[in-house]
Amino acid sequence: MDFAGLWDPEPGWLNTASYGLPPKPAWDALQAALGDWRVGATSWEPWDESTTRARESFARLVGADAADVFVGSTVSAAIAPIASALPAGAKVLTDDVEFTSNVFPWQVCGAEVIAVPGDELVAAIKPGIDLVAVSAVQSSTGAVLDLAAVVAASKQIGALVVIDGSQAVGWLPIGVDGIDALVAHTYKWMMSPRGATLGYLSPRLQELCRPSAAGWYAGRTVHGSYYGPQMDLAPGARKFDQSPAWFSYVGAAPALELIEEIGVETIHRHNVGLANEFRAGLGLPPGDSAIVSTSLPGAQEAFDAARIRAAVRDGKLRASFHIYSTQADVQQALTALKPLF
Repeated sequence: MDFAGLWDPEPGWLNTASYGLPPKPAWDALQAALGDWRVGATSWEPWDESTTRARESFARLVGADAADVFVGSTVSAAIAPIASALPAGAKVLTDDVEFTSNVFPWQVCGAEVIAVPGDELVAAIKPGIDLVAVSAVQSSTGAVLDLAAVVAASKQIGALVVIDGSQAVGWLPIGVDGIDALVAHTYKWMMSPRGATLGYLSPRLQELCRPSAAGWYAGRTVHGSYYGPQMDLAPGARKFDQSPAWFSYVGAAPALELIEEIGVETIHRHNVGLANEFRAGLGLPPGDSAIVSTSLPGAQEAFDAARIRAAVRDGKLRASFHIYSTQADVQQALTALKPLF
């Protein structure tokens, strides 16, 4: 199958770390659902079937049981029940450039957040740390976490491990072994509409946490949970479900299933290969990330003039490469930057 033909990006899109471009199956499914919505052609249940498909696809992508996967809308809301389960004054360790969706929830619930540089994180996992909250891939720098080392060090002291996979799932092979929670928004590397977040909760955390945002969709039978005070929550992680934004999941399900079809390993090789070609053109050593972050004065202006869409994060140029990126995109970017070095 010609997977490249499933996207039609304008040349110069190097900003998947901000949002991914929908593949044709996801775009078509969303347009069909919007058309039905416009004229009232269907009930909501067919749209909601996409929520189940997305849950199951995400579970397969991260090696989890679908019964341990919940659905929601944002990373911070997904983390909130975990944060509220911690005792006051609990110590949470994170990276000093961690995206705040994985920082603020701990702080507002009274935890002491300890932030260290990424290359010092593993060494900082010492007795007294209750939970390690960190991204599998950092948004600002593109740094890939040594997840195995984090899990091993955390197990030695009994600390919980909560991973934000928003910049990883979809291009980086990642699994949930040894992890207590893995939460990821799908609108970046999973190329879905914003509004669909998926997460894994270990059985340990399912027991520890209270589903404080439970509503009708968290009921054992959603059609039987509309009214009244009789609460019968779903078993497993589904009790932590937030009522899904239907159209977001209509777009998410086919996008996640396409990632499965292509294969994360294939996507990983493609993305890192292009990123390293870009790095070589900048005189940088090879890396292991689909995100390239570098300080290059004037780069943003040069990209703007060449209509190359990237980002500036933490004062640095950030270019990100996904399955629809091409060598032509790399060369266009390097040509635009050539006068600067």
